[in-house]
Order: sequence, then structure tokens, then C-alpha cells
Amino acid sequence: MFSRKRYLCDMIGYHVQTLVLGAGFALLSACGDSSGTVVHTAATPVQDTIQAFLLRTDTLKKSVELPGELQPYLQTDLFAKVQGYVRDMKVDIGDRVHKGQPLAVIEAPELNTQVAQSEAALAAARAKFSASADKYQRLYQASLSPSPGIVAPVDLVTSRDQMAADSAAYEALRQQSKAYKEVSGYLYLTAPFDGVIIARKADPGALVSASSMLLTIQDNNILRLRVSIPETYVAAATGHGDLSFSVDAYPQQRFSGRLTRKTESIDPATRTELWEYDVDNHNHLLKAGAFVYARLQLQRNTPSYILPPTAIATTLERKFVIRVHGGKAEWVDVRQGMTTDGGIEVFGELHPGDTLLTKATDERKPGTTAYWKLGL
Repeated sequence: MFSRKRYLCDMIGYHVQTLVLGAGFALLSACGDSSGTVVHTAATPVQDTIQAFLLRTDTLKKSVELPGELQPYLQTDLFAKVQGYVRDMKVDIGDRVHKGQPLAVIEAPELNTQVAQSEAALAAARAKFSASADKYQRLYQASLSPSPGIVAPVDLVTSRDQMAADSAAYEALRQQSKAYKEVSGYLYLTAPFDGVIIARKADPGALVSASSMLLTIQDNNILRLRVSIPETYVAAATGHGDLSFSVDAYPQQRFSGRLTRKTESIDPATRTELWEYDVDNHNHLLKAGAFVYARLQLQRNTPSYILPPTAIATTLERKFVIRVHGGKAEWVDVRQGMTTDGGIEVFGELHPGDTLLTKATDERKPGTTAYWKLGL
């Protein structure tokens, strides 16, 4: 019984080996030709597929937010012009004043004495001049008499010279008295323009000199909004119309100012040009010195090339895009302009309709070829 089963197993194994060997020879025969040599097929090179796009011009429009500062339209410090004591301070900080309104009074007794002395000396000189002038007129009239020898010529000349001297002395004292009166006017400080008092540095009784600052007055009915425009934005910034801005005090409210002045020069330290806007502030909501967030509208007057950021490659030596010319890649140096939501503005030897790679890299060497697939 066991010998019969072993015989059957041996026969099955023999047939299986025969089938495997036969399949192997058949496979070898299929791989060879009639001469018995093996044929090796060469692989065809496959080119890379690179995404590209056609260059088009576009109008650059952008809105940027720049810092600015509000300044008073007018501001000046009022100083004492003579030494003395503060007799009266008629205003305090926050008071609104009008042009010509008295603000402070300084008392200087020695100056008042000088004014009184000058007026007395002027009166004496006036009387002396009047007397000498009257004497000369009398002598002159007498010299016209037909009777000879009534008035000696030397007396007439002496009287005339005395009148001239007294006239000069009188004029000198008149000018001196005028100067003293003008100096006495310095004892009264008046407002040079309509505004508000923002600083008070002296109180009644204080001793002040000719260099002592007493008050600071500011005109904040109109404010100056000063914004430093970066050199890159100067040509594209809107040079007319209103500027919208906000302040921290009123974060939900927008204000506006009208461009009125430019410095017309670039500050070499900051590479910016200072623009100044006038802001109507008759409601006095805005405060001078406040920091503002100004929104500036930018627009190029000429067409621009705006590329996706991936289309611009940057190395330590250069910034370039890759253009397809004659089926081959070439590097074109570019200079970067402004960055917008739609891409980056570039300048260079580019032309509308140029084929540029969507993803530029320095690994794509000039002169290489690929299958350039244009995207939408």
C-alpha cells in the first residue's frame, strides 16, 4: 500500500520538473533570434515637461499704508524781550486766543524811568530848537532890511549853525525816545495769530530775562499731515486728491487731507520724499503730534510687467527670469519694483509675448531644452 503511494508521488514530481524545464527553454528561445544572440533595445530620452506662460503687460495698482504725523499749521514760542518781573499772566494752557490779544504783562521799573527821561530830554531839545529857529528867523528878516549894518553877517551864520545843531540834537533825542517806547511795548506779550495756548512757563512775580520762554501758542484749526513717501513709490503715488487716514484715538473713523506741498527732493538718510497734506480740524477732534495711519493709492502711468514670485530667481550675484528663446532656456536679468497682491513688478529686457517659466531656478541652465507647456 505504501509502496504504491510512493510510486505515484515520484511520478508527479518527475512530470512537474519536466514542465518547468520546458517553460524555461521556451522563454530563452523567445528572447533570442535565429542566430542565437540576445537583442538589447536602446531607451529613448524623455524631456522634462516645464510649465511656462506668455508675458503680458498690466496696469499696476496698489494701496499701501504708511505712517505719518500730524503737526500744527502754526506754532511759536513767546519769549520775554526785556528783563523784568511778570506782573500778570492773562492766559493758561488750553485757552483759545485771538490775534493781538494780550497774553502777559512784564514789569520793568528801570525801563519806565528811561522812557520818562527820554521824553523830558526830548521836550527840552524841542524847546531849544524852537528858540534857535526863532532867533535865526528874526536875524534873517532883519538882514533883509535896506539899512546896511543892522545884522552882522557873522551873527547870521552863527545863528543858522546853532539852529542846525539844535535840530540835529532834537532829532536824535526823538529817535531815542521812539526806541524806548518801542522797547516798553515789549512789556506786553500779544498773540501773533489765532490759536490755543499749549504751554505756560512762568507765573506772576517770576523774574524773566530776554531769553526766557513764557508761552507757546499753536494754531490747530488746520493741521499739517506729514508723510514720508519711499523713493520706490514717489512716481506711482497719486499726486493729487485726498488722502485717507486714521488715528488711534478714533480707530473706526476715517479722516482725509489734501496734498498741498512736497519737498521735491529725496532725503539721503531715509530715501524718502516728504509730502504734506492740509487737514481741516475746526472741530478739534484731531490733536497735533498724533501718529496716523495713512492709506496711499499707487498707480503706474505706464504699463508694467507683473510676475508671480516663483517666476523670479534670486542668487547672490543676480536676479533673473528664464525666457524660452528658440526652444532653449535663457536667463534675463531683471530689477524688482513694487510688490502687489497679483505678483511682483519687474523691469528688464522683456517684451510682451515672451515665454517665461512659471518656476525659475538656477538649476535650469541657459541653453537647456525641455517640453515647454504653456499654462493659462
